[in-house]
Amino acid sequence: MANAFSKEEIVAFENILEGFNDALILSKNINIYNTNGVTMERARDTMWRPQPYIAQSFNRIVGNTIASEIQTMTQLSVPSTLGFAKCSAWQMNALELRDALQENRLGDAAKQKLASDINLSVMDLAAAQGTLVVDVSTAAGDYDDIALCDSIMNEQGVMADSRYLALSSRDYNGMAGNLAVATRSFTGNKSANAYERSYVGPVAGFETYKLDYANRCAANAATVTIATNGAQVRYVPQATTTSTGGILNVDNRYQTVTVSSSTGVVAGDAFTIDGIEAVHHITKRSTGELKTFRVISVPGGGTTLVISPPIIGANSSPTDAEQQYQNVYVASVSATASMNFLNVAASNINPFWRKDSIELLPGRYAVPDGAGVDVLRASTDQGIELVMTKKFDPLTFQTLYTLDTLYGVVMTNPEMAGVLLFNQV
Repeated sequence: MANAFSKEEIVAFENILEGFNDALILSKNINIYNTNGVTMERARDTMWRPQPYIAQSFNRIVGNTIASEIQTMTQLSVPSTLGFAKCSAWQMNALELRDALQENRLGDAAKQKLASDINLSVMDLAAAQGTLVVDVSTAAGDYDDIALCDSIMNEQGVMADSRYLALSSRDYNGMAGNLAVATRSFTGNKSANAYERSYVGPVAGFETYKLDYANRCAANAATVTIATNGAQVRYVPQATTTSTGGILNVDNRYQTVTVSSSTGVVAGDAFTIDGIEAVHHITKRSTGELKTFRVISVPGGGTTLVISPPIIGANSSPTDAEQQYQNVYVASVSATASMNFLNVAASNINPFWRKDSIELLPGRYAVPDGAGVDVLRASTDQGIELVMTKKFDPLTFQTLYTLDTLYGVVMTNPEMAGVLLFNQV
């Protein structure tokens, strides 16, 4: 028989859960979709989550039929996978177990690491796949820097609520230093808080957070052109495709494009394309600003890139799906156009996003009770489960503890998230 959890161990687990929940800073600012264990098992831990519809409108003429104006709505979706199975394990011998505080300290370390893993998964995804890019030539230190993030979101029709910005420690403190300047006037003692506590708080419609770790981007000075013929600037969104296996869902977040050379290009690079402007996603009016893109991967072959978002120009007799999901205006058409890389200097990546652009999927383990291992399980208020197991080995007088969590993170809409890059001279 396995040893039962003591009262002290149960209390320690409750404290671990509480601290784990408190440490999940970034995951509390994204959507949560609670999965069903049976469904996920039968779907091999992958399910397709819908993206928002974008509707079209037309001028009604009373007395005339609207039959020819009714469009076929295209429901796009993205695959969401329970791709992270994180575990922290430790063991204690019969002598170490005499000190309950030692046990608590090891549990605290485990919960801190697992919470960090989840936060890091969210940040890594936002930093790698957010396609709205703001590049600033100077160091962080001005309200206008964050206001540019607000502008690019507004111009492309991203709703103004539930926006978040995570800044590296140095960039966050630089911003706080500017807000603390005595000549500035804020209500609520914001200047004093910025000076005394290095506190930025809400700025330009964003809730801001200080990261203790930030992703980095390298400098890219590559000279690359992209073919801008009709095929590459008129990606046609489709919900499904037919194959020998039947009807399959399609992931429309990415597009494979032909370029002059992929040498020097790496995943995460940000760029614009000459003559391809961003549009407001609802009105379809050009913003007058070049659309920003990200490199997702660099396949072999030397002349192809996988980019996000796809280039949906909706020109030349567009389909209903192209009109609904159009995201660019092709201002000028030529055989090729220059790709202008925005990360021209190495810098920290500061992700920003709207809440429903990223989704976290809590998973569930079915660890059997009474199978030689004692089990404790509980969930945070977001539905993220922690499972703690305990097993004693009488041959070594060692007790093994494990703390596990299962989850997935998916970028549901890359055009509602982005990155802020400083020092891009």
